[in-house]
Amino acid sequence: MATEHKAVRSLFFDGPAGRLEALLNVGSPGATHSAVVCHPHPLFGGTMHNKAVFHAMKALRSRGFPVLRFNFRGTGLSAGHHDGGHGEIHDVQAALAWLKREFSLPIVFAGFSFGAATGLRACCSDRRVTALISLGTPVEAEGRLYSYSFLRDCRQPKLFLSGDHDRFGPHDALEQIVAQAAEPKELVFVPGDHFFEGHLQEMRMTVESWLQEQGL
Repeated sequence: MATEHKAVRSLFFDGPAGRLEALLNVGSPGATHSAVVCHPHPLFGGTMHNKAVFHAMKALRSRGFPVLRFNFRGTGLSAGHHDGGHGEIHDVQAALAWLKREFSLPIVFAGFSFGAATGLRACCSDRRVTALISLGTPVEAEGRLYSYSFLRDCRQPKLFLSGDHDRFGPHDALEQIVAQAAEPKELVFVPGDHFFEGHLQEMRMTVESWLQEQGL
């Protein structure tokens, strides 16, 4: 396992709607990959400081990866306005471009809830991204339905990880979505609700184990 580096850089990078506020957890000098983590729905309090996002970052950092978290447009100090998940796909693409310019390493994507749904759309067809981690994958939330038909053509290794009492992603609905996704893939339920409340450590350890199994 790569040496863990805990230094954090505060920065901005250019997005399609203006500059995006970000934090970079610096990785080890010999890092094999970089990573990006996307936050939950900004209209319901989601930011890059969300607890699940933070624990996902810690899991990725444990592998020595430099890890970028950023605020979607209109969130925190990021420019622009919320765009219902459409423009936010381009925010993710801007983050991927920044990581590639900065590190020239293959990228691991992780996202939580809205960040998972949005990031999967941005990353599945992107050759810079070699693995995908979807936390609290939303199926229906606050009257919004999420479609994942594009996963049929998504060939990167994929981990779908949810709480076993996630009201926004019930077992049966998630199992159907994952069943239709291209291999390789894995669906894991850990104790907890949508936010992994009280079980964030189990979530993080599951991600770490999966990364190790993938040789990342």
